[in-house]
Amino acid sequence: MKKVIFALILPLVVVSGLVFAGREIKNETSLKPSPKPLSIADRKAGLEARKIWENTPDGIKFKLWEASPEGKKVHASHDKIRKYLETFSDMEAAVTSTNFQRSGKSSGIKGLIVRIDGEEYMMQFIPKDFQLLNSLKAGDKITIRSRSAGRSPNHPYLIVSGDYIERNSKVLFKRDFSKNRGC
Repeated sequence: MKKVIFALILPLVVVSGLVFAGREIKNETSLKPSPKPLSIADRKAGLEARKIWENTPDGIKFKLWEASPEGKKVHASHDKIRKYLETFSDMEAAVTSTNFQRSGKSSGIKGLIVRIDGEEYMMQFIPKDFQLLNSLKAGDKITIRSRSAGRSPNHPYLIVSGDYIERNSKVLFKRDFSKNRGC
């Protein structure tokens, strides 16, 4: 009798374990939507739009900046952290300035200047998000995770998005991507 009960319960346990394991895998993969590959027409449209923009005064100014020593320095600093951005992995950083603010603009953007592997990078935040980082001071060691970075001829550093910031194993800031639908 015990063998019959065991023989009936064992497959039930195995099947339920597989169901729960499959559910966990499904939940993990559903958090990151898979990017849809661009169609050939979309790629051509994007290239055409870029070519048109490159011929505008702003596009010409940007191309000249990219070829300048400042632009090349920003590109080189991007190459240093590219692997961290692609894998969304931890970057150890030291805060060098906490009072960056765009001059002449009323945008209210505030930011940090951080040093990662000997290079300085800029991180910008809206005032509401920056309030979460008020406890930071120059010299603080933080851990950063980022998915992207941007370049601008208006800034002397690569602009790293601050998607996740931690100090002493305490999360100070974590961007909620569900609000902006992945943008």
